[in-house]
Amino acid sequence: MHHPTTAYPVPFAVDRSAAPRRYELVNTSSETLDGLALTHLGTGYSPPLVVRRLEPGRGVSLAVFGAGPHETGVVIVRWRRPDRSEYLWRMSLAGPGLAP
Repeated sequence: MHHPTTAYPVPFAVDRSAAPRRYELVNTSSETLDGLALTHLGTGYSPPLVVRRLEPGRGVSLAVFGAGPHETGVVIVRWRRPDRSEYLWRMSLAGPGLAP
């Protein structure tokens, strides 16, 4: 009998306290993540961000330039787990009090 793989929770907490100018992603997992890449899609501009390794408890900060307080967008977050499997997560930049 085949048993499905347990779901893998997104290993990030997002701090939006400085939104819409800055977002902090913190690795809340117990794993070191490799090849972390963040790509912004939407209003404003954010340079692509690539981090070679992100240890547990460490974070990265994403700056968004030219976005207004009620404008939204998404960030595509890509990383590899220690077993080299690749994951993608679409993170909304809208949060409580940010969407029009």
